[in-house]
Amino acid sequence: MIRLTLALDAMGGDFGPAVTVPAALQALAYHPQLELLLVGDPAAINPLLSKTDSVLRERLTVVTAESVIAGDAKPSVAIRASRGTSMRVMLELIKEGRAQACVSAGNTGALMGLAKLLIKPLEGIQRPALMTILPHQQKGKTVVLDLGANVECDGEMLAQFAIMGAVVAEDIIGIENPRVALLNIGEEETKGLDNIHQAAVILRSIPSINYIGYLEANELLTGKTDVLICDGFVGNVTLKTMEGVIRLFLSLLKSSGDGGRQSWFMKFAKRWVKKRLARQFGHLNPDQYNGACLLGLRGTVIKSHGAANQRAFAVAIEQAMQAVERQIPEKIAARLDAVLPKSD
Repeated sequence: MIRLTLALDAMGGDFGPAVTVPAALQALAYHPQLELLLVGDPAAINPLLSKTDSVLRERLTVVTAESVIAGDAKPSVAIRASRGTSMRVMLELIKEGRAQACVSAGNTGALMGLAKLLIKPLEGIQRPALMTILPHQQKGKTVVLDLGANVECDGEMLAQFAIMGAVVAEDIIGIENPRVALLNIGEEETKGLDNIHQAAVILRSIPSINYIGYLEANELLTGKTDVLICDGFVGNVTLKTMEGVIRLFLSLLKSSGDGGRQSWFMKFAKRWVKKRLARQFGHLNPDQYNGACLLGLRGTVIKSHGAANQRAFAVAIEQAMQAVERQIPEKIAARLDAVLPKSD
């Protein structure tokens, strides 16, 4: 059994160790090959480990960090003052080779900046992109990026995202010759911004990319494409809007809403319908796909939702494991070397 070591920013996110530590223990229990480095304040972490099974505890190490980067800190300021923080120490463990991947629910901008500084982008990548894999209504999955790492992207960057997304679709989801589309305000070639048109021209010129054109946001969960590309501003708004609607829908299914004077048959019928709908749409629960991979780096960095619960953070840990096991950074580097034009 090959050992896999991950570093976790135990202090990041809205809930810190109260979520990250139980999620870490859950991951250790499910994966006997896993070892974890919990980075943060031992005084906050160790009490949560006091009743941990000794077998699990042997595969978990607490790495001391002096402080935490605030979730609302300006990235440029946070990066300059990052020495000794749980996020930076976590990334340094990757740089030093002590961990193969890392997970943080902390400040996205700071994580992006520090990852570029310490782990470095792959050759041919201007800026890494946040990527997630979303389920769709045909019970398949769609790779979507960027989700917030880059607010403004030129056409070349969008094309780089497409190449990286295609590698993920092939090697994580197992889709042969994945379909790649650009998110736009219409499917007509004349619609959209110049950078989207530029990306379309580049993607059409790459024989190894199965580019299928533009898709609108209402097609996100239909399964019409395997890879959907957009800039970080559009991607972040799209994802959070979709998640908000899904959470509202699922919460309505869970609420009782049964009037006191309904017949037993009507009450039974309502419960039956709710269960059927919950089974049909439950796979869209955002907790089940938490964890956006920062693609384009020389190592694996996973960004969890700041508000992630234990279940969701454990899913992000799974994402990190999968990326390492499938050697995603190495495969992206190989694809970029084969596809992108060589510079002098």
